[in-house]
Amino acid sequence: MDEETPLLNRRSTSAESKINNSRLFLAVFSAVLGNFNFGYSLVYSSPVLPKFKSPDADPLLRMDTEQAAWFGSIYTLGAAAGGLGAMLLNDMIGRKLSIMVSAVPSTIGYLLLGGAVNLWMLHVGRFLTGVAGGMTAASIPVYISEISHKAVRGALGSCPQITSVFGSLTLYALSLVVPWRWLAIAGEVPAVLMVVLLMFMPSSPRRLLSLGRVQKAEKALRWLRGSQYDTHSELSAIQHSINTQEKVTLSQLVTPVYYRPIIISVVMRFLQQMTGITPILVYLQPIFALSQVSLEPKYDAAIVGLVRLFSVLTAASLMDKAGRKALLYTSSMLMFLSTLTLTMVSHTTPCPPGPAPPNHTDYNTIGYSLEASHQSSAGLIPLISTMVFIFGYAMGWGPITWLLMSEVLPLVARGVASGLCVTVSWLTAFMLTHAFTHLVDSYGLYVPYLCFTVVCVLCLLFNAVCIPETRGRSLEEIENYFRTGRTFTIKRTQSTVQSS
Repeated sequence: MDEETPLLNRRSTSAESKINNSRLFLAVFSAVLGNFNFGYSLVYSSPVLPKFKSPDADPLLRMDTEQAAWFGSIYTLGAAAGGLGAMLLNDMIGRKLSIMVSAVPSTIGYLLLGGAVNLWMLHVGRFLTGVAGGMTAASIPVYISEISHKAVRGALGSCPQITSVFGSLTLYALSLVVPWRWLAIAGEVPAVLMVVLLMFMPSSPRRLLSLGRVQKAEKALRWLRGSQYDTHSELSAIQHSINTQEKVTLSQLVTPVYYRPIIISVVMRFLQQMTGITPILVYLQPIFALSQVSLEPKYDAAIVGLVRLFSVLTAASLMDKAGRKALLYTSSMLMFLSTLTLTMVSHTTPCPPGPAPPNHTDYNTIGYSLEASHQSSAGLIPLISTMVFIFGYAMGWGPITWLLMSEVLPLVARGVASGLCVTVSWLTAFMLTHAFTHLVDSYGLYVPYLCFTVVCVLCLLFNAVCIPETRGRSLEEIENYFRTGRTFTIKRTQSTVQSS
C-alpha cells in the first residue's frame, strides 16, 4: 500500500500538470472585448468635441462650454452607476451574464450617438456607454480571476487594462479617417462580438459551486483546463474557500485589519483620479489644440495612444520584478515632472501671432520667421510632456492601484470595499472632468495642470508613508501587517517561514 501511494500521487500530479490553456485564452479574449469597448467609449469625446464646438457644426448639435463639459463628464457618471449595478448583478445573475448584459446599454448608447439629431441624444448615448463601461470594468476582472489558474492568473489579470488601452488607440486611429457618426456605429462591433462569443463560454466554476451545481462546475472547469486535467483538487480548494468565507460585521470594520486597507484603497483610487488622467484622456485632442502643438491634434492623440499601450505592456513586465512601491515612486516622479513642465509651458504659451503689418521691413520678416520657428520647436514640449505623463501613469498609479486593492482588501469585506472604491473613483472622475472645461475656459490650461502637479506630490508622500510593499508576500502576511501595524515593511514571520 505504501508503495502504491507515491505512484498515485505521481499520477495525480502528472494529470494536474496537463493543462490546455487554449480554451481559457478564448474565454478571456471573449470577456476582454468588453474592456476594449470601455477604452473605446471612454475617449470617444476627444476627437468628437472639437467638431461639436466648431462654428460649422450642426446648430442642433453645437455645444457651448457647459454642454461640452457635460458631454465629456457624463460618461464617468454612467460608469459609477454601472459599477454599482454590476456589484448587484454579479451575485444575482453571475459574472458571465453581467458582462453580456453590459452590451444592452452599450448598443443603445452607440445607436443614440450615431443617429443623434439633438443634444439630449448625444448626452444620453454618452451616459449609457458609460454605464456599460462601468459594468464591464467591475465584472470582467472578477470573471477572469475566477476562471484562471494560478500559473497564468497574473498575466491574464493584466489583459483587461491592455485591451482597454488598445480600444482607446483604435478610436484615435479610426478618428483620423472615419466621421464621428461612424465612429459610434463601429463601437457596436466589439460589444456584439463579445455577446456572441460569451454564449459559448462557461460560467465561473466558483459561481456554480456557490449555487450548489457541482456537476456543472466540474464540467466548466474541465472545459477550461482540458480533458487531461484532474479537476478534483481545484474544485475542493474552491469549495473550501466558499465554506470558510464569513460576512464581516460593523464592529469588525472599526478594527485596523479592516479599516486601514480600506482607507488605503479608497485614497489611492481618489488620488489616481485627481492626477487628471481621465480629463486628459477625455479632452486630449482639444488640449493639444489649446497647447499649440506643432502637429495636428488628431495625430498627437494617436501618438499618445501608442505610448500608452507601450507603457502598459512595460508595467506588466516589471510588476513582479521591480516591486509595487518602486514603480509607484517612478510613476509619481514622472507625472510630477511632466505636469510641472506642462504648467510652466501653459503659463508662458503666447497667443498665436496675428498677421504681419502691410509695411514691414526685411528685418521684421526675419523676426517673424524666427518666432514661428521657435513656436514650432516649443510646440513639441506639450506633446512630449503628455507622453511622459501617460507613460508614468500607466507604469504605476494606473495598474498598481487595482492590483494593491485586490491584495490588501480583506476577502470578507472585498465586495463592499471594492464597491466603495469604484464609487469614489468614478464620482471623482466626474467632478474633475466636468470642472476641467470650465477651468480651462476661465484660466487656461495653467490652473488644472498646477492642481495636477500638487496631486502628484501628494501621491509621492502617500506612497512613502502609507502604502506597504506587497511583492512576494502572502495574503496572510499582508493581513498580519494591517493587524499589528508595527512596521512599515511587511516582514515574514517565523511561523510563515517554517511553514513554507
